[in-house]
Amino acid sequence: MSDKPLSGQIALVTGASRGIGAATARTLADAGAHVILTARTARDLERVEEEIHGAGGTATIAPMDLTETDSIARLASAVAERWDRLDILVINAAFLPDLMPVTQIEAQGLNKALTLNVLASQALISAFDPLLKRAPRPRIIGLTSSVAAQPRPYWGAYAASKAAFETLLSCHAQEVERISDMRVAILDPGATRTKMRERAYPGEDPQTVKPPEDVAARIRLLLVNDFANNHRERV
Repeated sequence: MSDKPLSGQIALVTGASRGIGAATARTLADAGAHVILTARTARDLERVEEEIHGAGGTATIAPMDLTETDSIARLASAVAERWDRLDILVINAAFLPDLMPVTQIEAQGLNKALTLNVLASQALISAFDPLLKRAPRPRIIGLTSSVAAQPRPYWGAYAASKAAFETLLSCHAQEVERISDMRVAILDPGATRTKMRERAYPGEDPQTVKPPEDVAARIRLLLVNDFANNHRERV
């Protein structure tokens, strides 16, 4: 097999400034894809872009807030003008609101979680659907959390948003399976060494959980070896 199995493909990774998103961007670029990196912080995106270029890969950064009105539509328009298609969409960006009992959930945190984790995800799928359908083998991978299927105390706001996210992706997978070659996968990364994990488990030794690169390697393998539509798995 070629050491650049994704050569010529265009991939978009959200939340690509750090953690799983950054590791995935580096890994897909190493596999030959041109990766479009999105996140809010330009400086962090530039660092990941430099790492990709330093390793011989190619990338384009698109600093943006996915929750801002029309930001996703503008990005889709820019991608269409430059490449006319999108082969891979990795929906990784997510917001974790403060952990608290359901009776005390703050509206601001819940709204932000629903806006980024659900509404922005739907907007991404909708805006990039025409570009994905122009690709010969379009693939969508959404990163979820175990609390979507196995709710835990104090995780109500995040769990609800991720359960809605999974439902959205699964419905889309079923809607497109007979009318296109698109395939959708929902991937639970499991315990991973990220800033979000550190915030949720402040007393945990980060060395006791796997690095983001392990999840990125699994995403690469899924894309190279391919997967059945509406695929689900936990890393």
